[in-house]
Parts: sequence; C-alpha cells; structure tokens
Amino acid sequence: MSFEIHVNERPFDAEPRAGQCLRTYLRDRGWFGVKKGCDAGDCGACTVHVDGEPVHSCLYPAVRAAGRRVTTVEGLADADGELHPVQRKFLDAQGFQCGFCTAGFLMTTAALVDEQGGEHDDGKLDDLPRALKGNLCRCTGYRAIEDAVRGVKNVEEPCPGQAVGRNLGAPAGPLVVTGTARYTFDIDVPGLLHMKLLRSPHPHARIVAIDTSDALRVPGVHTVLTHHDAPERLFSSARHEHPTEDPDDTRVLDDVVRFVGQRVAAVVADSEGAAEEGCRRIAVEYEVLPHVVDPEEAMRPGAPVIHAKGPETRIARAADNVVGEVHGEIGSVEEGFAEADIVYEESFRTQRVQHASLETHGCVVYFEEKDENGEDDENGANGEGADAEQRIVVRSSTQVPFLTRRALCALYDLPEDRVRVVAGRVGGGFGGKQEMLTEDIAVLAAMRLKRPVKLEFTRAEQFFGATTRHPFRIGIKAGARKDGTLTALQLRVVSNTGAYGNHGPAVMFHSVGESMAVYRAPNKKVNAYSVYTNCVPAGAFRGYGLGQVTFAVESAMDELARRLGIDPLVFRERNIIGPGEHMISPGGEEEDLHIASYGLDQCLKVVRDAIAEDRSAADAPPGWLVGQGTAMSMIATGPPGGHFADATVTLLEDGRYDIAVGTAEFGNGTTTVHKQITAGALGTTVDRIVIRQSDTDVVRHDTGAFGSAGTVVAGKAVMKAANGLAERVLTFAAEHARVPRSLCRLTADSVECDGRMVSLKELHEAARGTGVELSAAGHWGGSPRSVAFNAQWFRIAVDPDTGEMKILRSVHSADAGKVMNPMQCRGQVEGGVAQALGATLFEQVLVDGRGKVVTPAFRRYRLPAYADVPRTEVHFMETSDAIGPLGAKSMSESPFNPVAPAFANALRDATGVRFTEVPLLRDKVWQAIEDHRAAGAEEGWSATAHPGREGSV
Repeated sequence: MSFEIHVNERPFDAEPRAGQCLRTYLRDRGWFGVKKGCDAGDCGACTVHVDGEPVHSCLYPAVRAAGRRVTTVEGLADADGELHPVQRKFLDAQGFQCGFCTAGFLMTTAALVDEQGGEHDDGKLDDLPRALKGNLCRCTGYRAIEDAVRGVKNVEEPCPGQAVGRNLGAPAGPLVVTGTARYTFDIDVPGLLHMKLLRSPHPHARIVAIDTSDALRVPGVHTVLTHHDAPERLFSSARHEHPTEDPDDTRVLDDVVRFVGQRVAAVVADSEGAAEEGCRRIAVEYEVLPHVVDPEEAMRPGAPVIHAKGPETRIARAADNVVGEVHGEIGSVEEGFAEADIVYEESFRTQRVQHASLETHGCVVYFEEKDENGEDDENGANGEGADAEQRIVVRSSTQVPFLTRRALCALYDLPEDRVRVVAGRVGGGFGGKQEMLTEDIAVLAAMRLKRPVKLEFTRAEQFFGATTRHPFRIGIKAGARKDGTLTALQLRVVSNTGAYGNHGPAVMFHSVGESMAVYRAPNKKVNAYSVYTNCVPAGAFRGYGLGQVTFAVESAMDELARRLGIDPLVFRERNIIGPGEHMISPGGEEEDLHIASYGLDQCLKVVRDAIAEDRSAADAPPGWLVGQGTAMSMIATGPPGGHFADATVTLLEDGRYDIAVGTAEFGNGTTTVHKQITAGALGTTVDRIVIRQSDTDVVRHDTGAFGSAGTVVAGKAVMKAANGLAERVLTFAAEHARVPRSLCRLTADSVECDGRMVSLKELHEAARGTGVELSAAGHWGGSPRSVAFNAQWFRIAVDPDTGEMKILRSVHSADAGKVMNPMQCRGQVEGGVAQALGATLFEQVLVDGRGKVVTPAFRRYRLPAYADVPRTEVHFMETSDAIGPLGAKSMSESPFNPVAPAFANALRDATGVRFTEVPLLRDKVWQAIEDHRAAGAEEGWSATAHPGREGSV
C-alpha cells in the first residue's frame, strides 16, 4: 500500500496501523495540539481540517487521509509564525481557561472564516449555537469563546507596577492558541509501555483465583499485576494536607472488589491494543458477595458490610457502613419549632455528577538519569536499566503533585528525593484530580519493569473508574415567626460516598457548615452521615458538599418566605449573618474562620436592583409561565486544618524575575495572578516574569490547587516572597550605588537610585560578584481563613405543555474581595454557573440496581453546550479582605453553590410547584405541572388565558 499525507505542509508516508484513527496517527507524529477528549466525536477537542473541512479526527480513519492535506492547530499560523486571525482573536479575548478544548474551537471557527478572519458569505457565524454544536467546553461558560469568535478584545496591555486589578492575559495564552502548550500526555518518552486495567464486573465479590498465563502469552505483553503483586498497605486515594482526614480503606489492587468498575488487574504492554487483549485473556474466579446501593439500606441492621476493617482505618462505624458522621445541637430545636408560627419540612435529593474535565485522569512514569554534574537529566528518561541512583518521575494530570509524591513515598517506602511529581498544563480538574487514581499502579509497574509506563483513562473509565460528586439526601425542617424571624433549623443529611471513603467524611462535614452558619437561628440541629455503598466512589467536587445542602436550605428559605407572605429577599436579610458575627453550626465552630470582609448585603442589593429594572419577562413566548428566583451562599476561602504553600522569587541574570511555586494550573488562573502580584511588588511588567510551578522540585511544599487556595494561599506565599525580594533588591541597590535606601525606587527593568538608573542585569552581576543571591522565599499556612459570598438570580419561562424551560436572564453577584483580574475572575464565575446549570437541568450519572454506571459517554451524559448556557451578568462587590493577599478572596468553587436553588425557586415562582430533586428534567417538570393542574391547584387556569404570566399554575 502506498500512503502519503501532508500534515501542516509536511509530507508523511508512514502507513497507519489497521483501524487507526487520524487523531492517534497525528499525535504519534508529534502533533500534540490534537487532543483526546472523548474518542466518540462528542467533544470536538480533536478537530482538524482535512482539505479545509473540519472533522473530528477521533472518528476519521487515518487511511482516508491518504493523498489529502491535513491542518492541525499548529499549522494555522503562517510560515513566518504570524498568528491566524482566529488565533489572535482567541488570544485577545482570552477565549479559554484550561485550554484543553481550545484547539478544537479554533479549528472549527477557522473553517468558518476567510484567510483574513472575516466571515464567509454563508452566514454560519450568525448561528453560533449551530456552528459550535460539535465542541464542548467545561471551564468557560462559553461567553469568552463567543467573545473570541466575535472579535471582542478583553485583554489589556501590561503596565509597570500596575498589574493587580487589570485584565492581563494568561501567560500560557500564546502556547494555548498555537497548540504548543504541553498537557500531561504531550511528551514523547522513548521505550514507553502502555497500561490497561481489567475491571470488576461485580458490585461486590472476593477474588478466589486469577490466572494470567494466557494474558502473558499475548505478543507485546510485559507483565500482569494482580493483588498478589500489590502492597498490603491501606491508603486513601483522596489527597489532603493531613492524611488522617480520610479513611485508609484502599489497596493498589485488592482481593475484594466493591463496585462495578474497580480495578482487578493491570496489563502492561508495548501498545494499548496488546494491553487490552491481555486484559481480555485474564481468567478470574469470583465469589460473589451481597451488595447494597442505597445508603439508607446500607445503614440498616443486616446490610452487607462493605469494609470489615478495624478502627486503625478511621472508619466511624464499619459494621454499619458509616464512614463518617456528625451530630450536634445548639439550643433546642424542639422548643424552636414550638415557638414558630409556621414550620416547613421536606426532603431533597441531589444526584451524581461527573467532573467531565476534558483531559482524563492519567500519568506517565519514567526515570531520570543523572548527568556527570549530578544534576537531573530528563533526556535520559527511557528507563532502560534503571537502578537505585535513578529518580522516579511521575508526570500526572493532578491538582496535588506534592501530596501525590508523599503518598507514593509512603506506599512504596521511598525517600522523597527519589520521587519527583510534576504536572504539565492540566486539562481541567474541578476537584476530581485531588485524587490519586492512576499514579500508584503506574509506579508499581514502572518499578517492576524498570521501564517508563503510561496509564491514560478512556472517557468511559472517567465515569466508572474515577469519582463523581456525592449524591445527597437532605431532610430539612425550618421554623419561623410571622415577622420572618427564624426560630429553628434542623438537617438530616445522608451522603452516598460509594465503595470507598475518599473525601466522604470531609465532604459531609463541610456540607453542613457554612450552609447552616450563614443563617442566624437560636436553635439548630444536625445529624449527618457519610455512607458506604457498592457504587462508584464519590470524591471532591466543586463546592465540596455545600452545593447539595444549599439546594435544600435555600429552597426551604424561599418556601418559608412564600408561606409567610414575605419577600424572599427581605426574609433572607432578616436572618442572614452580619459582619463581625460568629459563624455557628451545630457541627462545631471553626476557630480560624472569620468574616474578614462582608459583601453579602451588596450581593443581595444587586439582585434587588436587577429585579426592579428587569423587563425580560416580555421575552417569554406566548402562553409560557414566567418566574424569578434567588439563592445565596457562603463558603470558607480555603480548607480547614491548614493549607500550606511555599514560593520563591528570584532575580535572574538577564534582569527578569523567576517565580517558583508549587500550585498547579488547570484553568484556575493562578499563574496569571501570581505574576500580577509579583509585578506589583517589584514595579515591573508581567512579561518580565517567568514562572515554574506544579513540580515537586521547584519549592519545599505546596498542599495543592484545591479548596480555591490558588490565590488566597499560594498567592499569599508569592506576595510574601515578592515583597521580600523587593526589599533585598532595593537594599542591595542602595549599597551598590552608595545612596540612601530611601532614594531607591524599582522600575520595570532597573532601580532608580537618586536619579541614576541601575539596570537589574548590573545588580545581578554585582550581587553575584559579592556572593549575594537576590532571592526571597515566602510561606503561608492557610490560616486564619475568611469567607466569600455569592448570590444568583434567574428569570425563567416554562412551557406548561411541554416542560421546556428557557432562561430569560441570569445575574450573579460575587463577593471576591479585591478582584485580582476581573476578566479572569468573571470567567471563573461564568464557568461555575454553567457547570452548575448542567447539574441543575440535565447532568446525572445513572447507575442500575447493581451500582453499574449506565451513562459512560458524553452522548449519554449530556454536558452543557454553547446553546444551553445563558450569558450571565456578573457583578463584583466592593470589598477588601483583611486576610487574603492584597484584599483578595477565593472565587473558583463558590459560584456553583447558589445556582440550583435559585433556578428551583424561579421554577416554583413560575409553576407553583416546589421541586425537591435535581436534575430538573423537562419531562419531570411537565409531569409535575400536569399533576398540579389535575389536582385543581388553580381552578379555571389555562395557559392561553394568561400568556407570559408570572405566578403559579
């Protein structure tokens, strides 16, 4: 067969493998801008042009490209490196966050414009929902992408010393839009072997025997690992600064499987195909055990015990399948309900949600040689003949490189200097990568074979082999007097943590913290349980339990207000916590948590003003019901118990500055913020600063990028280091120029010393000559902590004849303290609202009666597309926090939390029906309206009689 293909004007004649898709063919030849997001044509991350037409290369057979010209994102720029107009637009608008989907959007958009970036005559860009229907983004909420397509410029030019508070672009922007940003698997490691996992078909079973002999006979298979090869040591896949926060209930490979999809064995081979065939040939004999998938049933006497382990594992009540629990009461809720004029009691439920980060979990493990100077040399990363002097390098899609290193060293009794964990650019996280799900087994294989090993989850494995958001059942009872004063608030919470307790106790505890503390009530009570079941494990997810309980609490507050005949905003204002007040939750007061700045009153005022001037009801189709609803939330600006970050800032030989910080970048924007903080402290511009991050080699320690800590913890460490360096540079410059320190001032590339400009290059050379290192370190321990506030308001329309819902207007107010980068922070809010809308309206991981996930693909698990997401109006409050760096507060997680209850409250306003379970699927909404109508809730009502009306059915 004669085969030739031109990729970005370069000829290739290597024939594709049998059945190979164009995506893997291109990546095998180094075109890493072509991403793997789904392997099913659902996400568009792999979009390329074939003879000028956009195609999803994961579905396009490579053999069909014979004789054709293929263009990837790397080939959009011209021969001189001049960016394509679409690339420039995405850069100017910062039409990305993590950037993993960006190449696909660029290629789709580029096919719709001419060579100058102008719109073709076909008018396809006039209908963006249709034009972009084949591309998904999990981070941005699509507004920034629309801005990029439309040519809106959001990015400002840098100015010396004026960085914080400005819309400066992400440092990696040029790399993202040219497809040269390197994500986890965008490297070429010689001698790389591939791992695939055999997974359990049973929800609960003991492995009686396992025969790997046939698997080992598959050509290319190097080894098969089973529980016989795994250490006996128990650990938790969850990663926290303090490992005791999570139960030790997990083995690398176990002889007991506890959910459909749990890994049973690992096959390592020369190719993924050989490894998959090896998995098919493993013979396993199981003793099937009783299983339970309902958490209430799991707590009942006689239920199957999922983890028969001792107290050393820190499981609260193993015999009852309770991994963690919290019980407490303040005052007497019984007396509080007796004092109430009205009591509302209801049960609410939330579902499993997948993080759906477009880059799946995975890692590449290889070995670093030492060069003759004793320094690490990644160029020798083939792992052949690895010995005790070599270092294990784990390149992982992780939010927590330092905690992963700590866990690996503990698991395999390795000193920390023998293990390096590094994250490339991470393609989305949302809490799902605060977990060790691949690194442990890949390191075991690499150490066994002394060869580099890659393990990359498929999209299906993300659904049944990773983690989900915790499903919750919340029983709430709330009482109030006629004047709208809360008298009592009571919660019973049951969280389904699945087969393993990673994050289970912590999520459960957090869920009943700020959700209750934000309201004053003299009598509060909580009983909460985190419960094992034989289902896919749950884990950390944006909001960390608060969103689930806030759905119940904010729905109950809305219902109380309605039944009392009080404006829901007024009701909230009478009962919310005020500035300087103690935050009291029956689960226990957190001593280091303070209201260091207060913007909740401003948040509610934004909503009140929006309601007052809103005219969007006129946009409702005739005959549709119209309603509006509000919800609010409070969240701690960091996790409890300490969250540590170290940073160093150094003056380089060429007069630029270097930041070394451990936190990972996955669209959270910490890289930009850290540069802005440093530029402000040193009076320079962000383009004169380089940054090293996400690598256990660069600093002493960093707990990780979770709990919205990138700005308020790592940012504070960077600020301390930058301020320290500024003082050192000025002091040394004064000595060097022999002028008083008070007469020295930092500029972009020099120090002005009493009118004389001394370049930073000169200062570096002079310092080196005297043995002085112009560098400073900063550390922050994440305590004390402040709180951030958010409020969401919707006006929606509902078709009573079909259940279809339309968002007429979306307004979000955010108390983020001093906003470090408004463009970027706005993107975090918009992305959080969009993700929460997906969970509110249609996203759900479904499991059958055996706990098996039955929605393991994007086309069966609907993610919000461009057409599904409204353009949310984002308002930032004018506050400055006394704890956060330069007055900043966190804003990555919190926008998610008030969205579901705000939408449910708007739906209640429109239909008269209180919906107590998400997602709010269209068919369920229609059925509820029909049932409400049939019950005669409003005699004589008809949709045609009251077109576009507000109120109940």
